[in-house]
Amino acid sequence: MPNEEETSEDLKNILGYMGIEILVAIDNGAKNYETIKLFSGLPISCINGRIPVLFDLGLIKKNNDEYFLSEKGVLFRKRLNK
Repeated sequence: MPNEEETSEDLKNILGYMGIEILVAIDNGAKNYETIKLFSGLPISCINGRIPVLFDLGLIKKNNDEYFLSEKGVLFRKRLNK
C-alpha cells in the first residue's frame, strides 16, 4: 500500500502544473471558471480539461455552481507546501 508521500507524488504527476494551479486558485478563493481563470492565469480550455480530473480524484467539490476544496483537497494542498 502506498504511503502518503507516494500518493502526493502520484497526484502531482496526474494533475500536472495546470491542475495544481487550479487547485491553488480554488484554495485562494476562486469559485467558478471565470475567477479560476483570473486567479490562475490559465485559459478556460485548460480549466475545462482539469476541473473534471480534480473532481474525479475527489480533490474538489461543487456546491451551488461553486467549487471548493474537499477534505482530501485541503490535505493535499497542505502537503504541497511542505
